[in-house]
Amino acid sequence: MAAYSNPNAPVTRLDAVVIGAGVAGLYQLHKLRELGLNVRAYETGSGVGGTWYWNRYPGARFDSQAEIYQYWFSEDLYKAWKPTERFPAQPETESWLNWVADRLDLRKDIRFGARIDSAHYDDTIGRWSLVTQQGETIDTQYLVCCMGMLSAPLTNRFHGQSSFKGQIHHTALWPKEGVDLKGKRVAVVGVGATGIQVIQSIAPEVAELKVFVRTPQYMIPMRNPKYGEKEWADFAARFHELKARVRGTFAGFDYDFDAGPWADKTPAEREVVLQGLWEDGSLSMWLASFPEMFFDESVSFEVSEFVRRKMRERLGNDPALCELLIPTDYGFGTHRVPLESGYLEVYLRDNVEGVNCRATPIERIVPEGIQTSDGKVHEVDVIILAVGFDAGSGALTRMDIRGRGGRSLKQEWSKEIRTAMGMQIHGYPNLFSTASPLAPTAALCNMPTCLQAQVEWVTDCIAYARATGKKVVEPTREFEESWVRHHDEVANRTLLVKTDSWYMGSNVEGKPRRLLSYAGGVGNYHRQCDEQAAMGYPGFAMR
Repeated sequence: MAAYSNPNAPVTRLDAVVIGAGVAGLYQLHKLRELGLNVRAYETGSGVGGTWYWNRYPGARFDSQAEIYQYWFSEDLYKAWKPTERFPAQPETESWLNWVADRLDLRKDIRFGARIDSAHYDDTIGRWSLVTQQGETIDTQYLVCCMGMLSAPLTNRFHGQSSFKGQIHHTALWPKEGVDLKGKRVAVVGVGATGIQVIQSIAPEVAELKVFVRTPQYMIPMRNPKYGEKEWADFAARFHELKARVRGTFAGFDYDFDAGPWADKTPAEREVVLQGLWEDGSLSMWLASFPEMFFDESVSFEVSEFVRRKMRERLGNDPALCELLIPTDYGFGTHRVPLESGYLEVYLRDNVEGVNCRATPIERIVPEGIQTSDGKVHEVDVIILAVGFDAGSGALTRMDIRGRGGRSLKQEWSKEIRTAMGMQIHGYPNLFSTASPLAPTAALCNMPTCLQAQVEWVTDCIAYARATGKKVVEPTREFEESWVRHHDEVANRTLLVKTDSWYMGSNVEGKPRRLLSYAGGVGNYHRQCDEQAAMGYPGFAMR
């Protein structure tokens, strides 16, 4: 099937197109320019930053430590930017990515305010034809999608949203100019990682805050010390150590499961390990304690009960609040675990009310506010939707992507989500992606660690194809099938697949159920990717 094109639009001919200008997109643009390709990046937003451009809601900050949420391709780049705290807030992270773009002179090859609506592959010439929302047609050999795993927000979740006479804002589409919440009656819908950051940040300034809680979360108190010249000099001196370390750990952090086997420790020794990690105030409590909690229900219960005990103490053992806010029907770590700063204490404030959406689900939005199934209308001035994303797959399926023979990725993934190592898809030649399903970047990795490794793998694969005179790269059906089978075998040994969460696509009606993220560990994933490259990409047909 010939690619769709608009005969009245000018045609831009390129060697490669990168979609997205976040952590992965910026690096991918840089790497493909180094190869000497005529490459351009297209970004829907008006600036660089990716998730740190769009997610500017109150309280937004990352929960990977600043010393490892970094680019590793340049020691000078690492040393020159000096974060001000362990977990910087959104404005600082956005500034950092703008600084990187300027330092590498990337802006001249980025088209801002340009959304790619369709990408059709032409079998006869082995090239992609892309059309932007603005009417530009692009002819390119390679298409690299760097759009992030959480970039397709679920905006229209409730009946009647358009009838609301106040303001409705999705956290992932927060206005650049901000939203004045002072003295307002505000509703926050959703208590995942994003909702928690919003709630703990705005509670002191709003007149009334109603939090609509459906799925309570386990959480870890964040310890966020300031960084000065000395602290950063210490990290800079460890650049090569940290760079090597993060590539081989389970989740791409500088910590790993080093506590030893659960069964070899007494209850008192386990408590010491858990308490130490709890006090560290990072995700190490989740990703560096005992891996058995992901496989063994009895271990999961013990670790979960440790966290529940901590949460009950902070809530003053209030029965109603404990029932509302402490999970009991899934284990610690099988959902995304947020870091927080005083979140639970928010519910002890006089101006805050938690609404139990398990008992009384949201029925619809009405002009005055939110109506629950008991008929009550919760009157508010502003509704903040922290209701998540069509994770992993949504960024790709919201584009009209058509591969060989006109096959539709949206249609195929509506039945079953499949990839080859999360970087290519059989039937879609010369289409590469980062942060896509069936790779650790879909959920279980410090994002810069895995995104950079994927960008480097994609770049090396394209370089290999060019060096050997090949124009087309596509995973074989057999290799994709073997990767999906391996992915599922690993996933099915964990408790993650027994829990409804966005990890499993459970938050999107009709989405095929499969663990979106590869759970075999970042180090193991990178070894397999490296082996493919070292052997000349046997799982990928080149012609």
